[in-house]
Amino acid sequence: MEQIVDFFNGYGIDNLALDCWSSFIRVIAGVSLAIIIGIPLGLLRSMLPSRLKHNNLFKFILEAPKFPPPIAWIPLVVIIFGISELSAYIIVFIGAVSPIFTNTYEGAESIPSVIKNTARSLEVKGLKYIIFIIFPSALPQIFTGIRVGVSMGWMSVIAAEMVSGQSGLGYAIQLNRLNLQYNGVLIDIFMIGLIGFILFEAVVFVEKRLIPWHVKSRGL
Repeated sequence: MEQIVDFFNGYGIDNLALDCWSSFIRVIAGVSLAIIIGIPLGLLRSMLPSRLKHNNLFKFILEAPKFPPPIAWIPLVVIIFGISELSAYIIVFIGAVSPIFTNTYEGAESIPSVIKNTARSLEVKGLKYIIFIIFPSALPQIFTGIRVGVSMGWMSVIAAEMVSGQSGLGYAIQLNRLNLQYNGVLIDIFMIGLIGFILFEAVVFVEKRLIPWHVKSRGL
C-alpha cells in the first residue's frame, strides 16, 4: 500500500487533478459544440431534395472532411488560432462533429416510410416535422454518433495536448516522458482510460433515460 501511495506522490496529486480537469473541460466544451452544430445540420441535410442529397459532388464536400484524422488538423488550427484554449476546443470539435453529423443524417434517412407518410397525411410540416417526427425517430442513431463523437473528442484533445498543449493529460505525458518520469506517464495513461470510460458511460446513462425502449432492445 505504501508503495502505491509513494507511486502517486511522486507524480503530485494536485498536478494530476489539474491536468485531468483541464482535459475534461476541453472535451466537454468541444463535444457540446459538436452536438449543438452537428445534430441540426444532420437533420437539415435529411430535409434536402433527394437529387441534391445524392449528388456526388455535394456528398464529397460534406463527407470528405471526416476522413483526415483530427491530429492532422492540429498544425493548421495552431497556425490560425495559435497555441490556446480555443485551438484545443476546435480540435475536439473537429474530432466529434463528423460522427455526430453523419449518424444524425443516417438516422433521419433510415426512418420508416410509414412514419413519414403518416406525418405528411396529418399535414405535419416544416420545423414541426423536424422536431416532433424526424428528431425523436433518429435519436437512437444520434446517440450512436454522440458515443463515437465523445470517444473521438477525448482522443483528439489528448493528441492536441501532446503536440501543442500547455496543460492537460496529453501535455503531462510529454512532460513526464522528457523528464524520464515513467511512473507519471503510466498514471496519465490510466487516467485517460478512466475518464474516457466515464464520459462514454455518461452518454449511455443519458441514452437510457431518454430512449429506454431502444436501449432495452440492445440489451444494455
